[in-house]
Amino acid sequence: MEPKTLFDKIWDSHVVRSIEYGPDVLFIDQHYIHEVTSPQAFNGLKERGIQVFRPERTLATADHNIPTINQHLPISDELSRKQVEKLAENCRTHGIELFGLNHPKNGIVHVIGPELGYTRPGMTIVCGDSHTSTHGAFGAIAFGIGTSEVEMVLATQCILQPKPKKMRIKVNGTLQKGVTAKDVIMYIISQLSTGGATGYFVEYSGTAITSMSMEARMTVCNMSIEMGARGGLIAPDEVTYRYLKALPEIAETFDWAPLILNWRELNSDPGAVFDRELEFNADHIKPMITFGTNPGMGIAIDDAIPTLDDIDGERSTSFMKSLDYMGFVPGMKLLGHPVGYVFLGSCTNGRIQDLRAFAQLVRGRKKAPGVTALIVPGSKLVEQQAIKEGLVEILEKAGFELRQPGCSSCLAMNEDKIPAGQYAVSTSNRNFEGRQGPGARTLLASPLTAAAAAVTGVITDPRELID
Repeated sequence: MEPKTLFDKIWDSHVVRSIEYGPDVLFIDQHYIHEVTSPQAFNGLKERGIQVFRPERTLATADHNIPTINQHLPISDELSRKQVEKLAENCRTHGIELFGLNHPKNGIVHVIGPELGYTRPGMTIVCGDSHTSTHGAFGAIAFGIGTSEVEMVLATQCILQPKPKKMRIKVNGTLQKGVTAKDVIMYIISQLSTGGATGYFVEYSGTAITSMSMEARMTVCNMSIEMGARGGLIAPDEVTYRYLKALPEIAETFDWAPLILNWRELNSDPGAVFDRELEFNADHIKPMITFGTNPGMGIAIDDAIPTLDDIDGERSTSFMKSLDYMGFVPGMKLLGHPVGYVFLGSCTNGRIQDLRAFAQLVRGRKKAPGVTALIVPGSKLVEQQAIKEGLVEILEKAGFELRQPGCSSCLAMNEDKIPAGQYAVSTSNRNFEGRQGPGARTLLASPLTAAAAAVTGVITDPRELID
């Protein structure tokens, strides 16, 4: 039998029909929806007089537009309130499980799916959200879809999709002190650029990847989309199985022996052919930070912004436009640059491990004067775990406040916007112009780098503050 990649094994087993010279009809195991990209899809079903085909395979949550303070009060923004109310109405109509605002299992869609056991190895998963690639950390094919495709999946539990090419990225070696999964993926994106993986589905492997926790793997897969990839995935292993077995929501639901027997087959066979293969040395990766207006414009935190001599002529105009927006100049160093805002959260870095890392670094220190910190758990379960572990107490002693779950300052769809002209060290995934608010200047970084900025008030190498 011809060796197959992990991606091919999952994809081929879910093809309902292949259209000659066209896309595949792909069966979808799990569909996640939220309040922003689902209303038009449900309207489409209503206009055609059809119901959701497999409501038990759809899970809904409110996350993008919700506030992160005073969630017990009505949402003040009228559009956001209507979208959240419409999601609840549509879920009632079609019998879809909803973890809405104030539900004890509410949270960011890409946080609650894994922590509640809905995301599992070998699945196909879609959501009307680009960072659906997060779920690939479990050895699943997961990707974002548009609103018309959300309607298609609701109506048929299938999607028309061309099969992407396959890329394997190996990261071998050992991560150094202060270097996290966020730094790894930011480094990879800085090397490939935001279009370097366009048309590919990426499998991550290598000793640096397999040594990561599930939370860290989710961070890596989450940002696959930022280098143009359709998605990213990691073969399941003992780390995956331990994570799933520890989830009270599913620990007693499944017969684990045959499941794990099947999951052990989910890997790329020796000799499997990829369209492109790359390898990076983890020992060379430092804490990273972005300096521009796309995730590919990243540097090691102690490096300088490239000069025009480092940029090819075709990109020099967009490079200078980006620096003008950020208020930077070629060749400058970012260390010591003042910041006004710090954001810890999002589907990239809003999990309990991220809160632990942030709290550990700020323990015994104080929030810098003039810094506004938005510390936002990715879900109600993360929030409760942070309270249980005493992380909230550590944060409060240092002058920080834990907000309520939501997408928050990752994107300017709610009240947690960064003011124009202000610099924000952010653990989210995108730094486009206006992403965190009109005129906001976003510097993407890890939770450790964000914590270092929060207690010093300037961009700081977190390695200097780690005992």
